[in-house]
Amino acid sequence: MLFIKNAKILTMTEKNYENGFISVKDGKISGIGDMADMPVISSSDTVIDASGMILMPGLIDSHCHIGMVEDSVGFEGDDVNEMTDPVTPQLRAIDGIYHSDRAFEEARQNGVTTVVTGPGSSNVICGQFAALKTYGRTVDEMVIKAPCAMKIAFGENPKTSYHEKHQQPTTRMATAALLREQLYKAKEYMEALQEYEEDKEENEKPEYDIKLQALIPVIKGELVVKAHVHRTDDIFTAIRIAKEFNLDMTLDHCTEGWLAADILKDCGYNIILGPILTDRSKIELKNQTVKAPGILSKAGIDVAIMTDHPCVPIQHLMLSASLAAREGMAPEDALKAITINAAKCVKLDNRIGSLEIGKDADMVLYTGNPLDYSSKVKMTFINGILVYENQEG
Repeated sequence: MLFIKNAKILTMTEKNYENGFISVKDGKISGIGDMADMPVISSSDTVIDASGMILMPGLIDSHCHIGMVEDSVGFEGDDVNEMTDPVTPQLRAIDGIYHSDRAFEEARQNGVTTVVTGPGSSNVICGQFAALKTYGRTVDEMVIKAPCAMKIAFGENPKTSYHEKHQQPTTRMATAALLREQLYKAKEYMEALQEYEEDKEENEKPEYDIKLQALIPVIKGELVVKAHVHRTDDIFTAIRIAKEFNLDMTLDHCTEGWLAADILKDCGYNIILGPILTDRSKIELKNQTVKAPGILSKAGIDVAIMTDHPCVPIQHLMLSASLAAREGMAPEDALKAITINAAKCVKLDNRIGSLEIGKDADMVLYTGNPLDYSSKVKMTFINGILVYENQEG
């Protein structure tokens, strides 16, 4: 077993420990509590003394493109956008991720243990995201859940991609229409398959359609839809369609969401904000502000913060949360935005995002307050394995 003792433990639950221990067995957290309750340690156990340091769950980037756009590589390593068809739900992130991308190592060095990565936003229906640990010999070893979400996109990006091709969509109307069309077709395809299974003699089996097949979990509400939205008009179009088809959806980027915090609170969708370290490089970002996470959080909305790597390098996920805290977000909420709230956005909070018995032993040990950028990551653990140790301090 592994024991980490004498640590200040931030669990991301209701109870923290000023001077506590955590034990790990078979990659899972097997115990946690005050030092006074620490069990007897055997000679075969590994013990780490974390005196003066802070232990918290491994960080989670709930929307990025790590491995899809390789570090320091041009077109040959760019597999993020298939700009040949506006409807590509059949695309799977795991078939495009380069697992040896240096960014995964930089993620571990900065406490990021889980990434939710996938296609970009050039298409109306972009493809399937995957949730990965940031350590492993292959993508298949790194996968937590694939697919974990289906990406759809509104606004500038699909319009820009297909305007030059003189092809739909060149307007927001066409983007919404294409999405509705595919969702209706997927519903009919699913119903035809169900009818065939119920009576194979009476009904003809529908011809296999890889696009519609990929959308069936979306129609059933079994797969989260990640909606790329910046402006308020696109946010509300996404909500309109989600209600129409009863989709389980997160609002990703949500740049202007702070302008309609009261409405979004009533709608009840999880929000993934970011990136918040970029310039206002396009029209959709003109109302971007670092105060947005605090405004939405104070409105009672569970907010996650993302990097959108490589837009903001993955190693700056904690910095993004630090800036949000500096600009009005409660410090605890800022840490939850890159741990438990991020896990909830992709329905993985039963495994990751907090330090609780039975969950994956993904942990990061800081030399000081994690939100203080002068603090350093001392150790990073994934599934109870030490995957990074800072030997310098």
